[in-house]
Amino acid sequence: MHEDVSKILRTIPSMDKLLALEWVEGFCTLLGRKTTKLIIEGVLENYRNEVLRGNVKDVNLEFLYDVIQKALDKASRHNLTPVVNATGVIVHTNLGRSCLADDVASDVRLISSRYSNLEYDLERGKRGHRYDHVEWILCQLTGAEAALIVNNNAAAVLLCLTALAGDGEAIISRGELIEIGESFRIPDIMSFSGTKMIEVGTTNMTHLYDYERAINENTRIVLKVHPSNYRIVGFHSEVGRKELTDLAHSRGLLVMEDLGSGFLVDLSAYGLKGEPTIGQCIEEG
Repeated sequence: MHEDVSKILRTIPSMDKLLALEWVEGFCTLLGRKTTKLIIEGVLENYRNEVLRGNVKDVNLEFLYDVIQKALDKASRHNLTPVVNATGVIVHTNLGRSCLADDVASDVRLISSRYSNLEYDLERGKRGHRYDHVEWILCQLTGAEAALIVNNNAAAVLLCLTALAGDGEAIISRGELIEIGESFRIPDIMSFSGTKMIEVGTTNMTHLYDYERAINENTRIVLKVHPSNYRIVGFHSEVGRKELTDLAHSRGLLVMEDLGSGFLVDLSAYGLKGEPTIGQCIEEG
């Protein structure tokens, strides 16, 4: 190592000296000494690497302290912060999705800050089930016979495929083999579930007879997927929900539909049109 480089490295303050600084002690109180030390170590490692690359000719303590303080400031701030949604997309997956009404947010804060009957039946005085609080409401909103809530749509699709078609085949149009976001890909989800994906039709044209020809003794479900903001225009054809469910039911099969976020209620009166509600889909089979 060049003598000048060694000299520069030796002039970098030690960890003990840095932790003894009054403003650093404040961060130790806020973040904890262990976390504060870890953050400073990261800054020092990057700084030493810059010295070794020849990018630092002399230690500038003011600059080094500023970098350390900014790193500690960033770690001490809340990562989540309110933003203005100016995208034109109301339910934006990157901006927190649907906003909670003030009354709902107030109720959530009240319940989450206290003990509650999350899994306790107050009438029977025994352990209850957390889904009891929401299943009836969802069934009333959608007309479903039963309901189950999971963390996100990908989890719901994976669970349904595993339960309904994990030991057989699931038929899907090639025009619906989509990718949403960075990692939700229909072919991958189907593979993870254990079901065998049977593609029918083409990217732009899928007919009812394509599904009919693919049905065999190994078929468990017919899968229909909402394309989200992906659209095929021009020479294009797809099978409607009612036609598809009529065919599947005539063969003793279930139809599973991935609606994405979907609408629980009809919002067309508020200018949001073109999206089916979950209740409408259930009515059509």
